[in-house]
Amino acid sequence: MIQLVIFDMDGVLTDSEQLINAAVIAMFRELGTIAQPDDFLPFVGTGEDRYIGGVAEKYQLSLNLAEAKRRTYEIYLQLVPEKLTAFPGAVELVKCCRKAGLLIAVASSADAVKVNANLKQIGLPPETWHAVISGEDVVRKKPAPDIFLTAAKRLGIAPQDCAVIEDAVNGIEAAKAAGMRCIGVAQTFPAAKLARADVVRLRIQDVLLSDLNGKQA
Repeated sequence: MIQLVIFDMDGVLTDSEQLINAAVIAMFRELGTIAQPDDFLPFVGTGEDRYIGGVAEKYQLSLNLAEAKRRTYEIYLQLVPEKLTAFPGAVELVKCCRKAGLLIAVASSADAVKVNANLKQIGLPPETWHAVISGEDVVRKKPAPDIFLTAAKRLGIAPQDCAVIEDAVNGIEAAKAAGMRCIGVAQTFPAAKLARADVVRLRIQDVLLSDLNGKQA
C-alpha cells in the first residue's frame, strides 16, 4: 500500500521547463553561443550541472560551470514572479494526497535555490511537504535512483511503498530503478516516450488517487 507520494517538480508541479530553458539559452547567448531549445531535451531531469554541461559539450564550449549556473539562476529568478505558474490540478493533487493521509515529498534534481523559489511561487512552500530533496542532496542524479531513495529513507518508508509522479524519461528510469511505482504525466514528453511508467496520464490534473495504488479507474 502506498504511503509516500514523491513529486518531481519541473514539468510536474510547475511549467518551469520553458523558463529554465529560456534562462540557459540567454546565458549561452551572452557567451556567444546560440543554443536551440531541443538541445536540452536529453538532459531534462538530470539537474542543472548536466543540463548546462551537456549542451556546452555539444557546442565544444569550455565554461566555468559554477559561474554559468549562477548567471542562469540570476536570469531564471527574474522570470519566476511574472511567468511561473503551477500546472492546473497540481496543487489540488498535493492537497488531496495529504488529506488522504499520505506522506508527500518533492524530489527534484534542481538546486535548492530553484526548488525553493518555485515552490513558494506556486503556493506550496517547503514547509508544506514532509520532505524536500534537491539535487544538492545526492551525488548521482537521475536516471540514478538516489534522489527518490533519499526521500524514502528520510521519511522511513520502504521503496515499494512509494509512488513517484514524473514527466521525464530520466525521472521514470530513476523511479523504476528505485523499485517504486511510477505515474508519468505527458506534460514535457509525448506519452509514448513515458511507456516505462506504470500509468501514463496526459496531465497531472488527470492523475487519480487510485493510480497511486495501482487500482485502475
